[in-house]
Amino acid sequence: MNPELNVERATPADAPRISALIGALSKPFLLSPSGEGAELFLASISESAIAGYVTAYNFAYFVAEVQGQFAGVVALRDNSHLFHLFHLFIAEPFQGQGLGRALWQMVEAHAIQLGNPGKFTVNSSLNAVPVYERFGFVAIDEVVQKHGVAFQPMQLNRDA
Repeated sequence: MNPELNVERATPADAPRISALIGALSKPFLLSPSGEGAELFLASISESAIAGYVTAYNFAYFVAEVQGQFAGVVALRDNSHLFHLFHLFIAEPFQGQGLGRALWQMVEAHAIQLGNPGKFTVNSSLNAVPVYERFGFVAIDEVVQKHGVAFQPMQLNRDA
C-alpha cells in the first residue's frame, strides 16, 4: 500500500465523517433525487447507525486517510459462511487512484484470516458495478429497486 496511506479500525468518533462521506456519495443509489422513499436507507447511514455498526461484533469497519485527509471507509459484515462487503466508499479526490482496491484487498485478507473461504457479497450502486467486476464480483440477480434505492446484487467466490 501507499506509505502515505493510513488505515485504522474505525471508532464511534469516526461515525460523523463516515456518515457524511456515504451520504455525499449515495446519490446513485437513490431512486428519487430528493431521497423520498429512501428513508430506511438514509437512516441506515446516519451517524447513530454508523456508530452502532462500528461497535457491533459482526462488523469490521476501517477508515483510511491519505496524508492526514479522510479518504475512505470500508466495512464487512460477517454472515458466518459468507461475508458481505457492507460499505466501500472513497472520497472523490481520492477516486481512481487504487485506494478502493487497496481497501478491498485488505478486508478480503482480513475475512480470510477469520475463516472466510473466499465468498463475498455486495449490493453495488449501479455506477460502481464495473469497479466490483474488476475485483472479481459478478451479478447474481437483476437490479433491485427497494425502499427508494437501486442496487445490483453481486457475489465473489474465490473457490469457483
